Amino acid sequence: MSATAKNLWGMLLGRLFVGTGMGIGPPVAALYVAEVSPAYVRGTYGSCSQLATCLGLMGALFIGFPAKQIEGWWRMCFWASVAPAALLTLFMEFSVESPHWLFKRGRGADAEAEFEKLLGGPYVKSAMAKLSKSQRGDEADTVKLSELFYGRHRKVVFMGSSLFALQQLSGINAVFYFSSTVFKSAGVPSESANICVGIANLLGSLFALVSMDKLGRKALLIASFSGSGYDYSGNFR
Repeated sequence: MSATAKNLWGMLLGRLFVGTGMGIGPPVAALYVAEVSPAYVRGTYGSCSQLATCLGLMGALFIGFPAKQIEGWWRMCFWASVAPAALLTLFMEFSVESPHWLFKRGRGADAEAEFEKLLGGPYVKSAMAKLSKSQRGDEADTVKLSELFYGRHRKVVFMGSSLFALQQLSGINAVFYFSSTVFKSAGVPSESANICVGIANLLGSLFALVSMDKLGRKALLIASFSGSGYDYSGNFR
């Protein structure tokens, strides 16, 4: 819709749909990957979502380069996003359902069938045993919204919300949105600056991908936030 917008309201409506999709898609995709991944590589596979995001940002940077020279090229940037969205929709039709979700719904036989597709027949029993053990002790299938703030889940909700908030407040959005303006004022061509930012983001994601299950989550979070707080002059913000 954004690609064919003729006025401001058409653009805003298109952005509303895109924003809704981006709000739903990434967290659901991350949860799906975590639930279908074996435990010993779950961190690595989960990092693939971030790696894909970095590759998408790099692709968007290169696709957007002609926008300064070619009038109306910004519409092509929007049309280009249709291809990966269509591929995702198509391939998800052939993907397995989450065994965790099926098991929680009392569909144990379906969960076994999905595990067989994912892991192979010899590993189904052990996978089901681990799944049954992880689900044991859950008194309720659903959690009330109020329980997220004062119940037994409040600490997890607080830590998760704080991490996401601090990640965004660390400045990554400002870097991506305003890097062209900042680097241009410093005499650096915006194209070169954007490529450098994208490459740095990609390299960081690759490092997390290969070290997630070796160094641990906590060590990587401490290192990443420490790096975000350190500016180019060698001083903390």
